[in-house]
Amino acid sequence: MSSPVRVLSYNVRYFGHTTRGIASTAKAMGAIAQAIAMLDPLPEILCFQEVETSSLRSTLAHPISRAGETQLERFVGMLHAALAHRGLRDVYAAHYFPAHAYRIARGAEVYTTGLAVLAHESCVVDHHNARAPADITHRRMHPIPHLKQTRICAHVRFRRKREPPIDLFNTHMSLPSTLSRAFWVEPKRMGWGPNQLEEAKNLARFVDAHRASDRFVIVGDFNSLPGSPVYRYLTTECEFTDGFALHHEMDEEALVKWPTAGFLRMRMHLDHVFSGPALRWIDFDGTTRFGDREGAFRGLSDHTPIIGRCASW
Repeated sequence: MSSPVRVLSYNVRYFGHTTRGIASTAKAMGAIAQAIAMLDPLPEILCFQEVETSSLRSTLAHPISRAGETQLERFVGMLHAALAHRGLRDVYAAHYFPAHAYRIARGAEVYTTGLAVLAHESCVVDHHNARAPADITHRRMHPIPHLKQTRICAHVRFRRKREPPIDLFNTHMSLPSTLSRAFWVEPKRMGWGPNQLEEAKNLARFVDAHRASDRFVIVGDFNSLPGSPVYRYLTTECEFTDGFALHHEMDEEALVKWPTAGFLRMRMHLDHVFSGPALRWIDFDGTTRFGDREGAFRGLSDHTPIIGRCASW
């Protein structure tokens, strides 16, 4: 049996929640870094959605300190500083997976999107696809396909020393297309979009093609509710295990009532942690409902992180 690995998955909203996503701020980034640094034990793997490279949105209120500095580099610096403040010398290696850029001219990005995976120094990364993340976007329903925001899947194969590897997949799927009938007739919407189901199929094909074994984890913001066609495709047809639901013995109805994200007065369970049959989930300590007043990550994003420990059977 391998030693447990703690994984965190978090949509950080470009570290700009206090400005409603309009601009990233040092205060927001520092608060997230401090919240993660206070976790005990520290996660070995941090998976982020909605991370920028460098753009007007990411630097307007949080200027870079040196030429070429990226948003992820600034965060890693803050995380290491927060850990040092606790008296810890732990180090994370960061990998950025670019998805899309909105430009007004060549080299002038208004804002960018991407994913990030940070691996603790106790882990060895054998492979990653940061240079060419898998494009899982379904563009056929978009009126101008080349303007559709690219959705990707990041893949990192990591291992503890002298232990078999785990394939980790991090993703952020599209919202349901407003051009689909389901968007207008299905009141729940999230996960009912035909475009979302096609992206789920693309994701599953990529996972099956690149995982080395049944020791795999898929995390991210799926923009899909439990019980939706997307969720049931992944858990029923693909037979991916919803680790959070299984550990807490929650059915789909109970999961829907346990929000991981919020918009205005709406509360939704959109973030998931799936895994292969060779892994079991030990706990989800530190994971709290969105809006929980006692949550360490309250008010830091429009999502709350899912934090879980898994190990081999």
